[in-house]
Amino acid sequence: MDYTALANLLFPHVSETPEEIEARFPDRNTPEGAVITRMAPSPTGFVHLGNLVQGLTSERMAHRSGGVLFLRVEDTDAKREVPGAVEVLINTLKHYGISFDEGATVDGDSGAYGPYRQRQRAAIYHVFAKKLVSEGHAYPCFCTEEELAAMREKQEANKETTGYYGPYAVWRDRPLEDVQAQLQKGMPWVLRFRSTGSIENQFKFDDLVKGKLTITENNVDHVLLKSDGIPTYHFAHAVDDHLMKTTHVVRGDEWLPSLPFHIQLFKTLGFKLPKYVHIGPLMKMDGTSKRKLSKRKDPELALTFYKAEGFPVEAVYEYLMTLLNSNYEDWRRANPDAPSDEFNFSPKKLNPAGNLFDYAKLTDVSKNEIAKMDAQKAYTLLTEWANEFDPDFGAKLIADKDYAVSILSIGRGGKKPRKDLATWKEAKPYMGFFYDEYLEAPVFDEAFSKETIISALEKFISVYDENDDSAVWFDKVKAITEELGFTTDMKAYKADPTAYPGTVSHISTFIRQAVTGKTNSPDLYTVMQILGKERSIARIRNTIENLK
Repeated sequence: MDYTALANLLFPHVSETPEEIEARFPDRNTPEGAVITRMAPSPTGFVHLGNLVQGLTSERMAHRSGGVLFLRVEDTDAKREVPGAVEVLINTLKHYGISFDEGATVDGDSGAYGPYRQRQRAAIYHVFAKKLVSEGHAYPCFCTEEELAAMREKQEANKETTGYYGPYAVWRDRPLEDVQAQLQKGMPWVLRFRSTGSIENQFKFDDLVKGKLTITENNVDHVLLKSDGIPTYHFAHAVDDHLMKTTHVVRGDEWLPSLPFHIQLFKTLGFKLPKYVHIGPLMKMDGTSKRKLSKRKDPELALTFYKAEGFPVEAVYEYLMTLLNSNYEDWRRANPDAPSDEFNFSPKKLNPAGNLFDYAKLTDVSKNEIAKMDAQKAYTLLTEWANEFDPDFGAKLIADKDYAVSILSIGRGGKKPRKDLATWKEAKPYMGFFYDEYLEAPVFDEAFSKETIISALEKFISVYDENDDSAVWFDKVKAITEELGFTTDMKAYKADPTAYPGTVSHISTFIRQAVTGKTNSPDLYTVMQILGKERSIARIRNTIENLK
């Protein structure tokens, strides 16, 4: 076979050489040991937690080393592409603190190693495809879908490995005349890699997460270019990561089966192989067993879920760091106020088997993060969330900022701040009673008569003075307690509950319910100070009227 003639026949319009392409992508000016890595998602419109895990791993590796993180859009599968998906991806990752040094942007590209969208790089791939053909490493295949399906059926019937290889690679060694005849008829073709591997051979390979792996050689003649001239992921990945000077490839371990082919392809192209970081899947408990998080079954896989629920970015970030590096929690305890980027992140501490996603733990982390915020920051983030997901509530927060901030200030600061909120979605149920429109009618414990509750409330109205400090305020509540025959001695009540109709806690609850509509609320004294005497007393009087 005259491979040069074949290359010219398949790529008559390609005149540029690989050397000329290489000259357009010079070595990067980065410090020794710098990690050059990327996120390379497909624009399907679905941005999931796994994307964020990979993005966070890539970002930490790059920026901890003084390297570069870039975004490359792998849009070679036009059928799966969703309009606007790139914008969704960029904005979602930006929301979670993943910022790129270069790459695809909403408006185009930013950086010297573009284009960063693979469909725009078709001419580049054709140069290297022509090189492979001219060297005898690739060839055209004219098999139809029906022929390939029949081949697979035969392999399955014979219990053989499926794929285009060995005796099934029917176009591997066809003469030039056969290729010319098919081209003259206008028959579509794909370009296949001519594998020299054997499944009888194995070799060792070091993955930065999985450790030492035993790899079986690839013997399949995989497709490099599809019939539309656009490359498969495999070929584009090799060419792009070489030209963009990628040092580390971070991706899910579902790509491990393709690794033998990728190693083979880099070697055949004469490219230096990057280091691979294969991340295990995110899993969850399903009954007593673990399973991968599923797009179909698990809403928490989508990043939009966390934004809609109102988890602060800091909480999601902190939680994922505890998943990625097991020593992060110890570091955080020792450095409670340090920026997370000071942590010495290492891909070698990733769990090779993947991580168990624990929603309850995320909630706990989020409570801590929200509790640490000052009231101004909590107000800003809550308002941003409410404006998008609960505009009516958002409007009320904006209408009187000082009022909202005073509510959010309750229990903040000090060594043990309150941990009332895990998400911004919980804010309205927590603080909605401060707004008359959201105030719910109280439902009192039927163990106490309406007359008793009314009497307690009326006595409280008669003594309430908004100028009292909290100690005097509570002394008055205790006095009402004793007037009604209830007790302030909790130990005595616990020893003999039948000796008293109730305790100071019950009296406080009557007042709390009348003012807030709830049995649980932030500190009642502070609540009434924020509401003001007029509104507080009006609510209590309204409760009395409804009880009569």
